[in-house]
This record gives sequence, structure tokens and C-alpha cells, in this order.
Amino acid sequence: MMDGWLKGVLGRIAGTHQPVDWEEVEALLWQSDLGILTTTAILESLRSKGMALHAQNVLAAAREEAARYLPERGKDLFPQPAGPIVVLMVGVNGTGKTTTCAKLAALLQSRGQKVLLCAADTFRAAAVEQLKSWGERLSIEVVSSGYGADPAALCHDALSKAKRIGSDFLICDTAGRLHTRSNLMQELAKVKRSLAKLDPAAPHEVFLVADTTTGSNAVVQAKEFNATTGLTGLVLTKLDGSGKGGVAVAISRETGIQPRFVGTGEGAADLALFDRASFLEHML
Repeated sequence: MMDGWLKGVLGRIAGTHQPVDWEEVEALLWQSDLGILTTTAILESLRSKGMALHAQNVLAAAREEAARYLPERGKDLFPQPAGPIVVLMVGVNGTGKTTTCAKLAALLQSRGQKVLLCAADTFRAAAVEQLKSWGERLSIEVVSSGYGADPAALCHDALSKAKRIGSDFLICDTAGRLHTRSNLMQELAKVKRSLAKLDPAAPHEVFLVADTTTGSNAVVQAKEFNATTGLTGLVLTKLDGSGKGGVAVAISRETGIQPRFVGTGEGAADLALFDRASFLEHML
């Protein structure tokens, strides 16, 4: 994760007790991907409290405002007696959906849960092979088909199998798609309808995999995917790199969709339940 990105920058330009220019602060908050609404709220909070504009005050205000929109802990996943919990993983291209599916499967498996994976990204080159490779490493079965296969039919078959073999969880990978392509977004709606034929409550979870290096564009993505699929949470990726993480606050503030898990690397064990205190410490 980041090591206090905003803290480091403020410290360099202002020191601990020196005043900071309002325009500089606004620019820095923008760069942290907090979005216009949260950035404005932080600045208004400072002004309304009559705070002297010092680096530590900015940090305190930023954390206080961000904390209002983030859960203390991400909502975890638990099995249910009625049958498998279906998790649908969605997002734009390149956010790390396939790897996230594998890491989530590994996390659940480490708790003694039986997991089935579905390679429903039937369009990206090597996507099926990538998930199968993860399945072999983790000793987790992967339901797959040929390239160009109907992802809705494949997810339907995977849920049927998950029920038959007594899986606790079914995790469905999906192809990355631009949120602006209505035909591709409607394909996700078709996947949901197909799953609901076997279980009216399925998919029980729809996670948007959000790349924290994307910046404020991820807020638009979240709104579009939510309108089509009914998102139940975020999985934040690439926080071990240049991602600042503020986009999670912006998404949660503007859509109500909160972070559930955080990816911190490429290894199977590099997925953790979201923790607000740790997240804010590293982000700000």
C-alpha cells in the first residue's frame, strides 16, 4: 500500500507547523483521487472550524471526512445452508478481475470452504487458461468452455454443478468491458437473469474490481455497473503500486457502494478484508 502519500507531500511543502496555501491543498486533495465532492467537503470543514491551515490539520480533516463514508471493516463473506453463495466479479478491462477471483477463492478455501470457479470471460485471450492455471495451483475446480461461448449459459451450468457437488461458493469471472458499451453491459444483465433461474437470490454478491490507479473515472464506472448489475461491494486493486485509494471514498460517497476487500499484491494470499484505519493511514 501507499505510505501516507498526502502526508508526505504536505510535509515537504509546508513542514509541520507552517501554513499551507488553500489552492495548494485543493490541488493535493484532487491528486489523491478523493473527487470533487469529498475535496470540497474537506476544505469547507477546515474553513467552518476556523482551523489554521497547517499540514496536520489538513490530514486530520481529510481522514475525518473520508472516514464518514467508509466502513470500519469490509463486510465479509459467509456460507449459507441453503446452497452456494454466488459471487459475480465485474469491471472494466485490466483491473485484475481474474487474479482477484483466484485470490478470493484462496481466502475462502483457507477457511475450510468448498469453492468452485467459473471462467466466464470467454473473450479475452488466455483468460480461461489464466483462471485454470490458478485453479491448478490452488486445487480448485474451474468450470470453463471454449472461447466465444455464451457466458450466461456457462454461469448457469456452473451454478448447477456447484449445487450438485455441494460447493459453499461459486465465483464467476467475467470479461472486462467498457461501461459505455451498452450491449456489453446488457450481457451482464443476461448473466444475472440466467443465474436467477436456478436461484432467485443469485448472484448474491456482485463485486466491482476497481483499479485504484484509474482515478476519478472509476466513479463513473461504478455508477454504470451499479445501474446494470446492482453492485454489492468493491474490491480495490493495485494499492501496492501507484494507486492512491481516494477513489474508494469518492465511490462510496457518491454511490453508497463500499469497499469489501483489498488486493495488495499478485500472490494468492494478497487479499484482505478492508480495514478503514489501515487504509486511511496509508492513503492519507
